[in-house]
Amino acid sequence: MPDRLSALDASFLYLEDSTTPMHVGGVAVFRRPKAGFDYDRLVDLIEQRLSLVPRYRQKVVHVPGRLARPVWVDDPDFDVTYHVRRSALPKPGTDQQLHDLVARLMSRPLDHSRPLWEIYLVEGLARNRTAVVTKTHQAVVDGIGAPEIGQVILDVSPTPRPPVESLWMPQPEPSSLQLVADAVAEVVQRPGELVENVRSAAMDTVATVRKVAGALGGLASAVRTAATPAPGSPLNVRISPQRRFAVARAKLDDLRAIRRTHGGTVNDAVLAVLSGAMRTWLLSRGEVVTGHTTIRAMAPMSVRDDDQSANKVSAYLVDLPVGEPNPVVRLHHVSHAMRAHQESGHSVAAETLVRFSGFAPPTLHALGARAASSFSRRLFNVVVTNVPGPQVPLYAAGAKMIEMFPVVPLAKNQALSIGVTSYDGGLYFGLNADRDAMSDVDVLAAMVEESVEELMGTVS
Repeated sequence: MPDRLSALDASFLYLEDSTTPMHVGGVAVFRRPKAGFDYDRLVDLIEQRLSLVPRYRQKVVHVPGRLARPVWVDDPDFDVTYHVRRSALPKPGTDQQLHDLVARLMSRPLDHSRPLWEIYLVEGLARNRTAVVTKTHQAVVDGIGAPEIGQVILDVSPTPRPPVESLWMPQPEPSSLQLVADAVAEVVQRPGELVENVRSAAMDTVATVRKVAGALGGLASAVRTAATPAPGSPLNVRISPQRRFAVARAKLDDLRAIRRTHGGTVNDAVLAVLSGAMRTWLLSRGEVVTGHTTIRAMAPMSVRDDDQSANKVSAYLVDLPVGEPNPVVRLHHVSHAMRAHQESGHSVAAETLVRFSGFAPPTLHALGARAASSFSRRLFNVVVTNVPGPQVPLYAAGAKMIEMFPVVPLAKNQALSIGVTSYDGGLYFGLNADRDAMSDVDVLAAMVEESVEELMGTVS
């Protein structure tokens, strides 16, 4: 049988449209070693490591008639130099110029006729630095269970580990007839899917709508603690295809000191910092902020199954208390909300999302994905991902990575996504925003750093 996309992976393909490319990104900044860190060295490194991520040599092929979900097949024309690209800033390149370049790169969708990833080596940064910008479609990597290309090129030592000897020979691409035959065989093995296929062929719109409504109902029951719609916010608007990117930095020890003084977790402190920054940002825009004003964040976090053997994701809906002027009270509000979520189990778990997009045929995936995108606007205002990273230095081809910023894609009608990651004692915020709706995203980024300082002022 073919290597078919999972229901969840396929849903990311169907979620994508002209304004919401579904690729995740990363910006890693390196200190150039004396031996140099150039394009040829990066290409050689990636070629040596591609056997660790076999999906990066495969492309997506759709089944004729959409009789089943798409399949992964080897790309017989795979060319690593198409995916690994180079760019340069006018020397001495500034951080702002790098951020502008990242925004332009992230605005462009990936080529779906090829493996769904790109890497850019950005040269010309001031202070002897080089940046590596990655783009990977969410259908390729889930960010937790599967490695991403930006991870496999890194080493814990300036001396790269020995290359993996592997001769890659692409498997022949299946014919249209073979794809259809495989799809029919799978349907026969799963009578439930056969019923769905018949309904689709008959254009049974009522059955389709009921199926989507049932999935949405399951999602809604999983977030019963947030049954009311998300509050109105300038973060929820019709978005354009273009992006802006900004960053903020903090010391992980500062967040740990805040946690030790006031309780809670480092993640609670991060959300409290963002609450304070968004409060100041709303006021700077002349928005009405009262004591009851909130911004609802969806905060996906990796958790362990009971058997401790597998990862899954739980996405908590948290009302950030941006109306509260006292930073310590804001932190206590966030800690209480997160503790209540974790103790009650009222979270949007990955299994719910799989059920939401898991019914066949794939035409229903597209309908479900569109419904999810519209539904999300009612549930939350902003996505905040906080992923702990390694606390030791990492290297690529001998170059030391000194900073790493995540780039989280925007959902439809969502003007801002915030990715947070810790690395080697630092905490790095990547703010991906709609170009038209968030012309002041760099102002918000500066306010994140000011909010850290405000909370640090309360640490004894």
